[in-house]
Amino acid sequence: MIDEIFNAGVVGAGGAGFPTHVKYKCKADVFIVNGIECEPLLRTDRRLMELNAREIVTAALAIKEHLQARRLVIAVKEHYTEAVGALRAAADGTGAELYLSDAVYPAGDEQNLVYTVTGRVVPTGGIPIDVGAVVSNVGTVYQVGLALQGIPVTDRLVTVSGAVAHPVTVSAPVGTPMEKLLSAAGGAVGSCVYIIGGPLMGRVAESLAGEVVTKTTGGLLAIPVGHTLLERKRDDPKRDAYLARAVCCQCAMCTQMCPRNALGLNVQPHKAMRALAGGRDYTQIGENGVFSCCDCGICTYFACNFGLHPSKAMQAAKTEMQKNGTKPKKEVKYEPQGFENKRLPTERLLQRLDIKRFDTDAPMGATVETDIVRIPLKMHVGGPCRPMVKEGNFVSKGDLIAEPEGLGARIHASIAGTVSRVDGQFIEIRK
Repeated sequence: MIDEIFNAGVVGAGGAGFPTHVKYKCKADVFIVNGIECEPLLRTDRRLMELNAREIVTAALAIKEHLQARRLVIAVKEHYTEAVGALRAAADGTGAELYLSDAVYPAGDEQNLVYTVTGRVVPTGGIPIDVGAVVSNVGTVYQVGLALQGIPVTDRLVTVSGAVAHPVTVSAPVGTPMEKLLSAAGGAVGSCVYIIGGPLMGRVAESLAGEVVTKTTGGLLAIPVGHTLLERKRDDPKRDAYLARAVCCQCAMCTQMCPRNALGLNVQPHKAMRALAGGRDYTQIGENGVFSCCDCGICTYFACNFGLHPSKAMQAAKTEMQKNGTKPKKEVKYEPQGFENKRLPTERLLQRLDIKRFDTDAPMGATVETDIVRIPLKMHVGGPCRPMVKEGNFVSKGDLIAEPEGLGARIHASIAGTVSRVDGQFIEIRK
């Protein structure tokens, strides 16, 4: 199984991009399939489960056997009615369990999910296998199923939503220009800026020029210029430091609502704000209070009543500590406290960010066609891959075109055509 997953180039499809053949080199007590789809507005995992429940359950059972796990748990939001029904039918009699989550954010966070399913807390600096669990996104599991049939990763489901004419979820070859996806949704409505990924953890792109679909792309959101969400995502360190000094009253609401703090991992964004205001002396926070942050953004997007950016301060602290070679210690600081009472209803988050109007169905659409792909050589944890093709070579869809050097995953041609460009960043193929 490890060899077949490696050969197919499977990585964590939920966004982390960790090479799956490395993750599965272990034994576990429980294997958790994460179909909760953490970010609001996205529909990729939901559509995948509705359409391919039997394939997902079959692949998950094979992975469970490989890991020698005692339990297989498929986690999905309870209100994903069609997906739940399809999974129940597919799992009937197999021993697979379904965990139905409330519509809360960030229910799909890996550590959050491990705790709700097993009652165990993954320590700071640790990973789920430290408490006997392996977690994989449902898209990853589906791709593993294809890998066991000898089919490599060449395509990706992406939700195109926000201020577009017709929100839609599409399948697109890896390397497809993002403009093609926007066209599939009927184009943007009005003047927009784009978020690649989900509304909270995705990154802002002023333009789609040069932006392409990767193995980990889950969403493309068009957001009207001037929208409050864009202000919350604004990256201006000098302004953030000024406002931390002028406005932050150390109410600690950001810390009180932090899901990792509630798990007992002692994440304290208010201390990061204090350090930012006082000259960036992040040592006062303590390394574990920084490295346990999952970047969910609740502190910035919901908790702070003044519209400040505690999550940016946490990211700055993490970057500074990494530069200094600081590493976390494996520990759980205290027992989980008030976890159930601090789970944020997604509906309230949508209202607070004024994106409820974009929370639409995004039904499954046609596969996006493209005459050119630019496939990045780095779409995963680890270094960039080494090209295995040269300009002028003809390739068929699924052909190996790049190999990892060290930690990484193989890359395959997503369309048939001629290699028209190879450089240190990407491989371009024209139909």
